Amino acid sequence: MYTFHELKKAAKHSEAGNGMRIAVLGNCATQFFSLAIKGYAALENIPVEIFDADYNQIDAQLIDTSSEVYEFKPECIILYIATEKIYEEFLDLPLSQRSAFADDMIAKIENYWNMIAANAHSRIIQPNFTEIEDKALGQYSCKVDSTFTYQIRKLNFLLQEKASQRSDVYPVDLLALQIRLGEHFFFDGSLYYNAKMTVSMDALPYVAGAVVDVIKAMSGRIKKCIICDLDNTLWGGIIGDDGMGGIEIGELGRGHAFTDLQRYLKQLKECGIILAVCSKNNEDTAKEPFEKHEEMVLRLSDISVFVANWDDKASNIKLIQETLNIGMDSIVFLDDNPFERNLIRQMIPEIEVPELPEDPALYLEYLQEMNYFETASFTGVSSDRTSQYQAEFERKQAQKSFESIDDYLKSLEMKGSARPFEEVRFARIAQLTQRSNQFNLRTVRYTEDEIAKIASDDDHLTLYYTLEDKFGDHGLVSVVIMKKESDTTLFVDTWLMSCRVLKRGMEEFIVNKIFETARKNGFEKITAEYIPTAKNAMVKDIYRSFGFTETSENKYEIRISDYKPQEVFIKDVSDESDT
Repeated sequence: MYTFHELKKAAKHSEAGNGMRIAVLGNCATQFFSLAIKGYAALENIPVEIFDADYNQIDAQLIDTSSEVYEFKPECIILYIATEKIYEEFLDLPLSQRSAFADDMIAKIENYWNMIAANAHSRIIQPNFTEIEDKALGQYSCKVDSTFTYQIRKLNFLLQEKASQRSDVYPVDLLALQIRLGEHFFFDGSLYYNAKMTVSMDALPYVAGAVVDVIKAMSGRIKKCIICDLDNTLWGGIIGDDGMGGIEIGELGRGHAFTDLQRYLKQLKECGIILAVCSKNNEDTAKEPFEKHEEMVLRLSDISVFVANWDDKASNIKLIQETLNIGMDSIVFLDDNPFERNLIRQMIPEIEVPELPEDPALYLEYLQEMNYFETASFTGVSSDRTSQYQAEFERKQAQKSFESIDDYLKSLEMKGSARPFEEVRFARIAQLTQRSNQFNLRTVRYTEDEIAKIASDDDHLTLYYTLEDKFGDHGLVSVVIMKKESDTTLFVDTWLMSCRVLKRGMEEFIVNKIFETARKNGFEKITAEYIPTAKNAMVKDIYRSFGFTETSENKYEIRISDYKPQEVFIKDVSDESDT
């Protein structure tokens, strides 16, 4: 973890401008908090611009629509309401009113959120509440609703409940940090009473790190895949030497630690993280525990790509990455062997390689603390794509039997659709805007609420695309948002696509439907823009390839009458029911 001195130094030397605009509002002193966030973001190569409001000015800044915060036009507002300050408010209340404290406080916070949504249209980072050991009635305080212990725990529950109902609120779990670091490490009484700071200088980098984790996820900097070694990583022992009966897995001894690690990985997979295996082993031997060991939590059906051979792991990881078609920087590699970890760090520096503890009993705790898989959205339904990646392997195998790519594409029996945004799809569409980086022409991020507003706005035309073939259903693979510039011109605000359907004619299918939709709605011209990022160079020439003319740097236009529809081998089922 960085020190505050390191964060302060990084903040001082960070470049100003062109970063995410973040406003910090607090009921306590937030200057060092803001400085720590700026420095941490700089060290993580995330440009930010931060406006730090004056002390305890939340109400004044949010009520006044011409306030400094609104003038700053923040993309994100951090609303830091410190427990120590509301504790004082609680104690000032008559005893008869204290049992309503949490309900009144959550109503106040919701009002803040509503004002931000109405006046700033920005995302909200909302830390929860640390605890104060106020045992006015000793242990009995936990069951008396007029105590602060009871009310602060109720408030945290209500905060979670209310935040879960809004897509523009992003939590930061300060309570978990306080528990992990310890109350005395987290809070410095002298600092609070002299400077109104509610987090100690030693704990401040941890808090800044938690906030920056959320900012990274908002920016699309997320981990999508975890590649695991097997021997002494997913189980104890060496399967090739010890055999099925000799490896440690299950509830006894060290095996319990490996079982709990597998449970954690299974949970990640259920939340949409891709699991892959990279092991120096004979393939049949490596697969045997997944197929036959009754105490294995993970099965072959959980693994998207399974590579076990005697090649070097760097080459095998590159093979996995190419199969999954994701960026190296979205991968975490898990291996107990320091030699293999150092090899991957040297050969593929973009990959995250955790420095696992020597004791397997500490693996799970370490990985949970590192928080590699922060996310900015979750659809609430299964995001498991394992079967899709396994089907992709079958497609690649089938392609080898065809002499031409056209014959292969015809054999896939593809069906595609393009439909206006529908409410049932809003969460998934927003998630794609936040997670897609490579095939993303402008890399604009939208919340679910913003997608809902766009869908109902007459000044926008929207399309989401699905694709399926004889091997399986890819689901929702592309999003297009077009904004009316005039009565005759449409601007392509957003075009993104999943890289797993590249080079199948989907790009052509998408563009055909863009022009068909524009023509049906009476438009004569389409304009577009490509905004370069570190990850989207693959699409820098795509508009030119479809006949657009570059009018200035990275800006394009085309008359609809000049567009020639592209040949595709995808049957259009846009007008057919999903069922």
